Amino acid sequence: MSSAITVGELLERAELEVTAVAGQPGLARIVTVPRIQKPGLALTGWHEQLHPHRVLVLGGTEVEYLADHPPARELGIATLLASDPACIVVCRGLTPPGELVVAAEQRGVPVLVSQLATADFISTVTTWMSDRLAPSTDMHGVLMDVLGIGVLLLGKSGIGKSETALDLVVRGHRLVADDVIKIRRQGANVIGRGAGIIGHHMEIRGLGIINVKDLFGISAVRDTKKIELVVELREWSEHEEYDRLGFDDRFDRILDVSVPAVQLPVRPGRNLATLIEVAARNQLLKLQGTHSARAFRDQLHRAMEAQSEATADVPMDAVE
Repeated sequence: MSSAITVGELLERAELEVTAVAGQPGLARIVTVPRIQKPGLALTGWHEQLHPHRVLVLGGTEVEYLADHPPARELGIATLLASDPACIVVCRGLTPPGELVVAAEQRGVPVLVSQLATADFISTVTTWMSDRLAPSTDMHGVLMDVLGIGVLLLGKSGIGKSETALDLVVRGHRLVADDVIKIRRQGANVIGRGAGIIGHHMEIRGLGIINVKDLFGISAVRDTKKIELVVELREWSEHEEYDRLGFDDRFDRILDVSVPAVQLPVRPGRNLATLIEVAARNQLLKLQGTHSARAFRDQLHRAMEAQSEATADVPMDAVE
């Protein structure tokens, strides 16, 4: 799911250093796109480049232009407001033109003033809005950092995800989150983190809730991690075929991003922590361009071809 930002939320971000000077009734207006826009030629009446419901930023150049060109001021302000921006932000602590304040007040468009330089405001607000508006979802599982690979453990309740994750922590790997994983897409990546108060706690049947950070130290946890491998734990079934060769790669779709995936059947005697470590190492090799299963297949094919050629070169009378 994706969310929306209200203009009022910008006022709550201390790092943006903004105050409202007009259009306070419009603070409930929403922003759905994390890209800001600057007016440019719109101040001369050319409105095609402006998009509605975005944060419109005025820097020193724009404010000076409106102040120094009274004949164009009315047209420029009318063009800005006709684009129906979510709000207008004046940077560098500059005073907005009085006509802009009056017109924005009439249309219910908030006018904010930021003390930040224009470039700093754009960078800060874009970073925050991109994270805030990114598609997101919640998944039940465990997210681990195993050898630098973000491993998402999935499986039905009671199959042993938390116990396996605890075994990995004891081996020196790091827990990101247990039970509820908050996942957000950033570009072509999906990033996971814990869900609020749950933090770095784990529920272990028979032990109850434990705090991994307190038990194992700060080096045993991390706050976020890119998900690079999905490991699904499944109950062993004699009637199901499992991949024994690994020639073909599997992928799971998370927020429309393809993530490499493997299925591990669970049965007594299988050391899941070791298997997950090996899966993480194998994924590291694939990222470096080495696919062990395919390399073995190619080597086998070459050996078979060499054997076939050697047999073809033997004279028939020698065979007799």
